[in-house]
Amino acid sequence: MMHVQGNTIDFDTARLKLDQSTKSASTRRKLAKQGSQFETVQRQLLHNLQTTLEVGQVLSLFHKGLQELLQVDALEYKNNADPSPIQVGQPALHRCSYRISHAGNYLGELQFSRQQRFAENELLAIETLLGTLLFPLRNALMYREALRDALNDSLTGTSNRLALNQNLERDIRQSHRSQQPLSLLVLDIDHFKQVNDRYGHAYGDAALKAVANCVTESLRSVDGLYRLGGEEFVVLLNSTSLGAGRMVAERIRKSVENMQFELDGQPIPLTVSLGLATLRAEDNASSLINRGDQLMYDAKRQGRNRVCIEAAQ
Repeated sequence: MMHVQGNTIDFDTARLKLDQSTKSASTRRKLAKQGSQFETVQRQLLHNLQTTLEVGQVLSLFHKGLQELLQVDALEYKNNADPSPIQVGQPALHRCSYRISHAGNYLGELQFSRQQRFAENELLAIETLLGTLLFPLRNALMYREALRDALNDSLTGTSNRLALNQNLERDIRQSHRSQQPLSLLVLDIDHFKQVNDRYGHAYGDAALKAVANCVTESLRSVDGLYRLGGEEFVVLLNSTSLGAGRMVAERIRKSVENMQFELDGQPIPLTVSLGLATLRAEDNASSLINRGDQLMYDAKRQGRNRVCIEAAQ
């Protein structure tokens, strides 16, 4: 049977414990059972955890320290803001868990596991060493949140042009290395200016969000949706040929056309025009986007609510 020992550790309490641990005779006696290695690991963690702002790397370094001191097999970190937990190592039978907070703010939950049950002095060592983790973990979480804000479009929730520039450059390099196709869709909402002019920008914003959500639901989890500006979006389709990209584009077009969108109870028809381009050997990010953009305008000129693709090379 799995044995789990749970505790709640407040950030400020853990810091206080770290500062005062050497002042308590009973604490010194319990931690002395860990030998001089405890102080060595503590010093290493205080230094090493300050060297990165990546959440996963911070947790890996902390796990490494616990592994050296207590033979902890695995660490698992969960945070309500992330759909998937971070796991380091292989989970084992006996576990102890901690819910971590700072000044009432939730920072996440940590669970440690190993084959042998944790003794009281070992739990004290973990709780004391958590004081070395919490500042770096909080800073890494703040950095990640700031990075997400910088790369996300606040209105639609999609990624923004900065994220597109970064990810497209990366995907082009990967495509050239792996010899896998890379396709790109540029889509624009048809007659969007009329929605803004007739109903106002607040309703126009609602239409933008509705289309973005509809497109997202039509994509695979590995695809990326980016707001290029205004009512124009880009979809990155990794490992996707021209033919497969056309199927995705048609699925998006039909989904938006069939979307039930209403303003004050009045149904408002929305459609999109799409241009599909596939990476060529001589392409860079700008040339690929420009070709997709021109093809999207071709779709507009041909009557809107359609997909235009380039001729196969």
